[in-house]
Amino acid sequence: MPPLVPNRFLVRLAHPCPLVKDVPRDSDDDEHLVELPEHARIDNFAALDEQQNFADVRFAWNDFGIAVQVEVTGKKEAPVGDSDKPSGGDGLRLWIDTRDSRTGHRGTRFCHQFALFPTGGGADKDEPFVIQQKINRALQDAPSANVSDVLFRAHSTKGGYRLEAFFPAAALNGYDPAEHPRLGVYYYLRDSELGDQFLSVGWDFPFGEDPSLWAVLELVK
Repeated sequence: MPPLVPNRFLVRLAHPCPLVKDVPRDSDDDEHLVELPEHARIDNFAALDEQQNFADVRFAWNDFGIAVQVEVTGKKEAPVGDSDKPSGGDGLRLWIDTRDSRTGHRGTRFCHQFALFPTGGGADKDEPFVIQQKINRALQDAPSANVSDVLFRAHSTKGGYRLEAFFPAAALNGYDPAEHPRLGVYYYLRDSELGDQFLSVGWDFPFGEDPSLWAVLELVK
């Protein structure tokens, strides 16, 4: 019988986020927009709650913004998505708080919600796309970012897909790594074939609107 309170709820973690200066890659000759090292991986300690991951998730930073890399494996079917109905699409939902305000239960103007999808965009509904969404019950909404400023690529791989994104400072209100080197962060990865992967707690908790449930990204040099 699973515990009434997930084990990961009892732990508040600060994940080291390494400095990677050469992201995003600025050459069209590079296959990858983002290539993050092994030590950029975020361990969500799924085994504490007897769960298994299907995706490798990595974060890095530099003075210009935040880089994200996700690799999903173990799939037999292609990912699904539709930009007209993004809630049902496979992909990454990401929350970033540039002030790490985990003492409050409601979002502020520094709390951002984005979603990255490997497919479902474009005229033929077969291109990757990014959206920004408002956080429910937020005290103030973060400014609307120009999502075209978010650099994003998706690649099909054997048994899955890979997402690569770079969120520039212009898309992250309050991003100031010198003055605020600790960010709040949460992710939820949805896959219609493999299920859900969470950074920590799951659907029993309102992680989508409560920054106190998020973890910390500590921007380290």
